[in-house]
Amino acid sequence: MKTVRIAAAQTLEYRENVEAALTCALHMIRKAEAEDARLLCFPEGFLQGYLTEYEAARRAAMDLGSQAFAAVMSRLADAGPMIVMGMIEVQGEALFNTAVVIEKGKLIGRYRKAHLLKGERFFQPGTETPVFTIDGLRFGINICYDTGFSEAARKVALTGASLLVCCANNMMPRANAEKFRDMHNAARGERCRETGLWLISADVTGERDGRISWGPTAVLNPAGEVEAQLPLESPGLLVFDIAGEL
Repeated sequence: MKTVRIAAAQTLEYRENVEAALTCALHMIRKAEAEDARLLCFPEGFLQGYLTEYEAARRAAMDLGSQAFAAVMSRLADAGPMIVMGMIEVQGEALFNTAVVIEKGKLIGRYRKAHLLKGERFFQPGTETPVFTIDGLRFGINICYDTGFSEAARKVALTGASLLVCCANNMMPRANAEKFRDMHNAARGERCRETGLWLISADVTGERDGRISWGPTAVLNPAGEVEAQLPLESPGLLVFDIAGEL
């Protein structure tokens, strides 16, 4: 066995400001490279913002075959780690809450959120559970609310993956944020115990319009225990070594 260094970025929230999001992404990528991380995860909807207003989401959405998305890929062409990044995708008339997997500025694949909250119902649910590999470490993806459902993590485990990457955005009205503050890792820990998967999450932090997000950005082991976690109220990069295969 060998270890693979993985990382997750806890960032501010960028809404309809792709340039600011990419500037933040490149800063986190440089930090991850300095730590020799091979995999770097960003939050849900990171690229354009977690937009739950239909017109804003439609306006910001990118087709993965478009020139706009190609321009984003070109900015990430010299990134050292493989990247998992949340975004809003459009294909034809359909919108998706998507996490793209990028390596050296090339699109390797995507995962589309399968379980949608009431405020996300204008997105189409994803139906596929792709698996990806970096240095022998096989991983699948869930997006935020997906981790509330056993089947979503179970599908990842059935691919033979050992790691579940969770892109999240828990920017909530303050009362809800207080209520759920300690529940996110608890729910994710249940998925780990059910499947034997490791889990790494990336979340946003900060405040806007009476809403707040603390995270958490954390690594959980297959027993559902928190192995590492960033402080809840500040941006940062979490780095952790996990076992891969030779």
